Amino acid sequence: MDLPTISSVRKIIHVDMDAFYASVEQRDNPDLRGKPLAVGGAAARGVVAAASYEARKFGVHSAMASITAARKCPGLIFVKPRFDVYRAVSQQIREIFAEYTPLIEPLSLDEAYLDVTENHKGMGIATEIALEIRAKIQTVTGLNASAGISYNKFLAKMASDLNKPNGQAVITPRNGPGFVEQLAVKKFHGVGPATAEKMHRLGIETGADLKAKSQQFLIEHFGKSGPFFHGIARGIDERPVRPDRVRKSVGAEDTFSVDITDLDLATDELRSLAAKVWSSCRAKGVSGKTVTVKVKYSDFTQVTRSRTTSVPFANIDEVLEAAGILLAGVYPFRRPVRLLGLTLSSLITEKATMEVDETQLGLDL
Repeated sequence: MDLPTISSVRKIIHVDMDAFYASVEQRDNPDLRGKPLAVGGAAARGVVAAASYEARKFGVHSAMASITAARKCPGLIFVKPRFDVYRAVSQQIREIFAEYTPLIEPLSLDEAYLDVTENHKGMGIATEIALEIRAKIQTVTGLNASAGISYNKFLAKMASDLNKPNGQAVITPRNGPGFVEQLAVKKFHGVGPATAEKMHRLGIETGADLKAKSQQFLIEHFGKSGPFFHGIARGIDERPVRPDRVRKSVGAEDTFSVDITDLDLATDELRSLAAKVWSSCRAKGVSGKTVTVKVKYSDFTQVTRSRTTSVPFANIDEVLEAAGILLAGVYPFRRPVRLLGLTLSSLITEKATMEVDETQLGLDL
């Protein structure tokens, strides 16, 4: 794989809304502006879905237990999520994207990739397109967005974090490889905590360390992700922007700082994961019929357990109940647990879910 020539360089923009859910709430309620805000439940078992920048200064972040967030930030204000509003605003933003290109790959309600190599406006400079899009988003929605511009998806995503909030950055083909080399692998998009820890054990701390490893070495240790890691270590990512991408599952996982053996502690973690997954499903307007729990032990062996229902899960309590039964089924743990994961699959849209519900109830509409 070689770096693209000037004539073949793609122009990719990654747009990421700043503290999206929290910013919508602050926009719609002036009394919340400038104050530390968490979107989520304030109950003892609640979880933060999103945090304003004022709250982030205190260390509050998404997927954090609400009780922990309140302890870190005593003046924290909790607001219940309004996913119907977030989806409506997201649709406004999507319509702005469509003014420039049909090649839009949404990642969630608040971020998307755009390929503007060829665009409806005939604009040749991607940074100018990003500036226009961010300005239109602000005018139409009253919200701020950040953007990253580069010649591939990986670097565009990395660039969008460089000047947050309400900023943008560009990584060119000339400086892309050097940018990756000096970056810590734990900051790479697509490298989670468990993978970063495994890389650390293999002596891989930076992009330069990753680049020094052969593709065969990376395949041996990271399987099908090996070629991807080999490419991005060189600033190469050939994945296209896919407007037709269909998500097959929604999942989350977490690696413990200290391995655990207690079922109650594991169940508490499962509750946090379920909240994160269900929040993501609500944001996308989907549910699922299959829940899967993954348990990875201290020796890196793992087990998974799944359960499929005849109708999609209706709420987080149903997800958590099913996941809890699956987790209890592998207890007592054969070794200390270092990672837990939870995934919803067999996804179905809310509209289809409503139709299923009506059928199950025998409604004559």
